[in-house]
Amino acid sequence: MSLHTQLINWRRDFHQHPELGFLEMRTATKVADELDKLGYDIKIGREVMNPDFTMGKPTQEETAAHYDWAKENGAVLEYLDKVADGYTGIAATLDTGIDGPVVVFRVDMDALPIYESEESSHFPLQEGFRSVNNEMHACGHDVHTSIALGLATLLVENKTDLKGTIKILFQPAEEGTRGARSMVEAGVVDDADFFIASHIGTGVPFNHFLASNNGFLATTKLDVSFKGVSSHAGGQPEEGKNAMLAAANAVINLNAIPRHSGGATRINVGELHAGSGRNVIADSASLKIETRGTTSELNDYMKQYAESIIKGAAQMFQVDYTIETVGEGKSAKGSTELARVLAEAADSENLVTELEENKPSGSEDATFFINRVQEQGGQASYCIFGTELAAGHHNEKFDVNEDSMISAVQTLFKSAVTLTNK
Repeated sequence: MSLHTQLINWRRDFHQHPELGFLEMRTATKVADELDKLGYDIKIGREVMNPDFTMGKPTQEETAAHYDWAKENGAVLEYLDKVADGYTGIAATLDTGIDGPVVVFRVDMDALPIYESEESSHFPLQEGFRSVNNEMHACGHDVHTSIALGLATLLVENKTDLKGTIKILFQPAEEGTRGARSMVEAGVVDDADFFIASHIGTGVPFNHFLASNNGFLATTKLDVSFKGVSSHAGGQPEEGKNAMLAAANAVINLNAIPRHSGGATRINVGELHAGSGRNVIADSASLKIETRGTTSELNDYMKQYAESIIKGAAQMFQVDYTIETVGEGKSAKGSTELARVLAEAADSENLVTELEENKPSGSEDATFFINRVQEQGGQASYCIFGTELAAGHHNEKFDVNEDSMISAVQTLFKSAVTLTNK
């Protein structure tokens, strides 16, 4: 089987069996099994994740239920118990036995809570690999995981061209910026001389390559709960403490936070849930909020302002409140020298290359890896491989041109050869 065909097979299998963040049990066990066959040293689960730094993790009940799903849907049993508690990260190491640098590649594995399109024109449906459950790979992480396995294959097949040590990290829970920090705090990149994260699509055209995307906004994801006192809305309204009004007041004033002169800032309340009936004073309400800023300092400004508004709204309506941080990402600036190596490798694959882009975009928790590596004197970059998209990211009709994968694998492999021989 050609590597191109194998990439497509891996991708379609992962696409058909999507798993949400910290639940990537089937995916992780399949990946670990492939890596073991290739001869990699594998660390998995709590070995590469610090539980004290996980955010927004599913409940024990949700985790246990998904364990059963994974077992029924082809998870590799040898590794399943190692990820049964929802710590699904993997670090695979290839030691060449020759002195040289440590080069680390990182990909993400998780899917999104999106129901995949059932329209007849949708390619995964036509080819029989549409999602079997209510989730979907609508951002390309199935592609990323497959690219990393392809890279792992080429590295082993061409080990004599390499020096030093190469690690490949498979990260859970990138969506919601939840999973990277736990791996960083477990020390998986503390020895890294070079770190490369990558993504497919994001507006970059097919056969194009961006060597360093520097526009990631720092972000914080907050879950807020208000707890009041219920009462009959007609008979004893004065006895109630209205959590819904506190939440509504917070939503209005959160969107009135003064913007900062230091750069772009964002805030969004994506969900508001409250109440139980038209004649009942609402005793509970919840919000899902995110803040963003072009720098971590600007995001902190937005977060602190948001917290003060939430506190004020709770006090105004005499209700209690809690704020839980369920996701976080930092700002980061890629290393230009490393970006040049990546661009040269992509150019040798006949990709149209761009060295750097700095305009504000979304958020990514790979920035935790980037910052840690750079703080310790290493170089880091976040690169993007272009593709043709059937629909935008996080859309029910999302799909990629699978021919994008082989050039991505070759580009990362050639980068590894160059970097390990420096």
